[in-house]
Amino acid sequence: MKYHICQNPLNYDGSQLQSLFTYKNFGLMGDSMCVFRGACRVEQNEMVDMEDVAAQDWIYSEDMLHFIVEHFEMDLEKTIVRQRLLIATIKEELEKLGASSLRRTGDDLYDGDRKLSVSIATLSPVSTLIHCGLNVSSHNTPIPTTGLNDLQVCNVLEFGENVAKRYCAEVLSMRHARCKVRGVM
Repeated sequence: MKYHICQNPLNYDGSQLQSLFTYKNFGLMGDSMCVFRGACRVEQNEMVDMEDVAAQDWIYSEDMLHFIVEHFEMDLEKTIVRQRLLIATIKEELEKLGASSLRRTGDDLYDGDRKLSVSIATLSPVSTLIHCGLNVSSHNTPIPTTGLNDLQVCNVLEFGENVAKRYCAEVLSMRHARCKVRGVM
């Protein structure tokens, strides 16, 4: 599994959650992760979470750190497990930086009642996809939020790369664990 850190700002509107996004934009073919920073505004027509659509919710942040993950398998349940692995990895990386008050609930991170993340896993015609966005700024969001700035994360893209390295290493380790055991009867 490979990753790419986009140094230039890139805003997220939901249309980036598509098969082959990292290949088309950054040349990484196969299982991959793209990390970028930019604003986030997802309107109803780009929403993947049908509960959010039914509630007429929308997602907005002036500044977010985004992760788009693509796995070329068609098992959505496995991808949801990977999504939660990504969230747990983010939480552990933040704890290493001193953010000890975070809690994970499903696929989201909170500091008290203030939400840090948005996340979704879905299926495309050829792969499964994960988007996770972490607020960098907590200003002007439609719900109470916290951000990486509030958690004293100084270098946001470096933090994103640390998460990407750990996630990719976990995926590789799981593949290795799957291949090293003999079957039993």
